[in-house]
Amino acid sequence: MQHLFRQIPSVDKLLKQPQAVDFIQQFGHQAVVEQLRLLIEQARSHILHHHSLPDFLTNETTLFAQLFHSLSQLQLVQLRPVFNLTGTVLHTNLGRGLWSEAAIQAATCAMQNNVALEFDIDEGRRSHRDLYISELVTKITGAEAACVVNNNAAAVLLMLATFAKDKEVIVSRGNWSKLAGHFAFPILCCKRDVS
Repeated sequence: MQHLFRQIPSVDKLLKQPQAVDFIQQFGHQAVVEQLRLLIEQARSHILHHHSLPDFLTNETTLFAQLFHSLSQLQLVQLRPVFNLTGTVLHTNLGRGLWSEAAIQAATCAMQNNVALEFDIDEGRRSHRDLYISELVTKITGAEAACVVNNNAAAVLLMLATFAKDKEVIVSRGNWSKLAGHFAFPILCCKRDVS
């Protein structure tokens, strides 16, 4: 079996081949090295279990075809559109709520350009990052003020700190396990002086 292991080419030797040089220009050095190492590891495993060389090591053309396939797979987008037929409108496992076209355009604009996120252009000085969203939420809800957070733990922490300090909070067992699965709800309660 040792003679089979000796037929596995080294990463350095493979990187000097013209096909590898082309792949490095197309996919990047790190990606090519990582995929070559994976292929070599697959070859070792195949030899151990089957006592023969894998098909992709029979010649260099086959090896580089397999390498190209592996590198191409890395560039595919793994998140694919699906239909939500679960009956749950905002499904956690399916990416939650869909964005309107206007929201997508606004987000795209903000990602492609520098924006005055924490800068008040009219006043010419630094501002607060949550100013715009707070104004929007107060307009929509009619509330005096608003604070937006990006996760459930932060929302619960703020709610407990504001409304339940030194008070008792009743949580059903079903909700307790759901909440505790994502963050330490009992610890959160203790930190906020809530029982």
